[in-house]
Amino acid sequence: MVAEMGSYRAACHLEDGDGDIPAPENKDNLPESDSSSSENAETSTEDSSEGEEEDEDEDEDSEGSAEKDGGEEDNEEADAAESKNEAVPGPEAEVLNGKDDRHFKLCCEKCKAIHQSHGNELVTPRIISKGRLQVQLDGEGTYECSVTGLVFEVSERVLVRYSVLSWSKFGSFLRDSWKFAGPIFNVDTVHKDASVLKSIQFPHSVCLADPENEMTFSVLHIKDNRPLIEPTVDHSGSHVKWNVTSLSPVGPIIQTNQSVGHHGVALIYKQLGGNNNNYKFHVYLATNNQSDIKDVTKQVRGCRKCYFKIDKPPTCKLNEGTYRLVSEPEGDISPQILNFTLAVTKMKGYFEASFEQPPPFKLSLMDIDTEETVWSATIREDDCVDNTEKRARKRTHSRRAGDSLSDEETVRKRPRGQDEPDGVNTVTTQGQDMSDKQLLEVAKQLGHEWKQVAIYLGFTSVQLDNLPIEKDVDIQKLKMLVGWKNKKQPGEATAYDLWENVKNLDVLPNEVYRLLKEMDDRVLSDRT
Repeated sequence: MVAEMGSYRAACHLEDGDGDIPAPENKDNLPESDSSSSENAETSTEDSSEGEEEDEDEDEDSEGSAEKDGGEEDNEEADAAESKNEAVPGPEAEVLNGKDDRHFKLCCEKCKAIHQSHGNELVTPRIISKGRLQVQLDGEGTYECSVTGLVFEVSERVLVRYSVLSWSKFGSFLRDSWKFAGPIFNVDTVHKDASVLKSIQFPHSVCLADPENEMTFSVLHIKDNRPLIEPTVDHSGSHVKWNVTSLSPVGPIIQTNQSVGHHGVALIYKQLGGNNNNYKFHVYLATNNQSDIKDVTKQVRGCRKCYFKIDKPPTCKLNEGTYRLVSEPEGDISPQILNFTLAVTKMKGYFEASFEQPPPFKLSLMDIDTEETVWSATIREDDCVDNTEKRARKRTHSRRAGDSLSDEETVRKRPRGQDEPDGVNTVTTQGQDMSDKQLLEVAKQLGHEWKQVAIYLGFTSVQLDNLPIEKDVDIQKLKMLVGWKNKKQPGEATAYDLWENVKNLDVLPNEVYRLLKEMDDRVLSDRT
């Protein structure tokens, strides 16, 4: 049975590279963007000229890495070991790089395309170059990538490399009534024939809620820069299954003359800097697939002015048609309407919303044909501060007035019984230690890597061997975390302290990073 799961994964991890596949030569045949889709599409083209140059540079980097890969094939075993030990970095690395770190999971009640792995073994890849991932699959079975949602069925042990590509490079191959239905990937095996991969399940974004609108999926398979349309063997509300014939760029497509409903996303970006009394936002509409979202991210990065992403629940149902963005209070929104289309275009249109008064602002997206509100989000003052700036500001406010960081650390770390220098205020702001309940929440998110976490927290292998064995492994992990807390001075076993200890552990699940960050942010918010 095809796996059912959310089609949007950590697109942030994949936004930087297009793999090592050359673009088709017949780019002149790319569909023209609808001139009515957005007045801002033309402006965006101008603003994003730097982004196009950056894309070309990334393609060159990817080709260079492909050549390098050829020389690395002799090191397959070493790569396999690294794949296990060097997983995709945690969210804190993405925040530092100014990238979005959230995994938006699709939850469509109508077609029940929810995240269910159905017994597939979940595997976490590592980044080996710009936008290219690698994962070691240990033997015969079915494996699901925790980052992309790809599901691999393999007959034996194999090292797989893959990347998300852009439909703007291959959209010219979609003729007549053919439309893309999900992201397009480049997949390859290292030192093994393609036949080792029996099948691949690709995430798709098509909403199958209407039983009368039967969909027949196929895949666009690029061989030697030539397009082939190949049949699929099965599909679910979230995935399309294809039996592997050879490995090269492949992505799910459908053929229909009807308007197709998609699981979509509305992505909000705020302009940095400018007048403090002027708030300007861009709102993009895209299908909930990584290729589409990746194109939006590149376009935003290429703008002359800087924007950062505002994290709001983005998922919604989008039909091909016309939409209007409205706001409370009323702001200046341009254009008035925006056409959402599956036509493959290099630049995407967007709504621009400007406000002269401070937040909150409520944005709502309306389907003009049905007059239905398909998405809404409220932007508050705290949302309008960039994540890195927000953390620095909160930490500054959380200290005592008049205390410098060095003074505070000197007092906290002074050995017991040591005299205090004259003029040093001994009253410090003590951190809020994690409760046993919070530690249990963290323990439940830890997997088989929990003993590596223990090493990072200062435990020795002998101490780990002496830990009492519990029937409930979560309780065993909890006791380890409580042991770490008990070794700390009061106020030094905070969520931030735990995060500082484990942030360099590559195999730590992203959920743990997120949970600790949320706990720390709640504490800081309570103080401000």
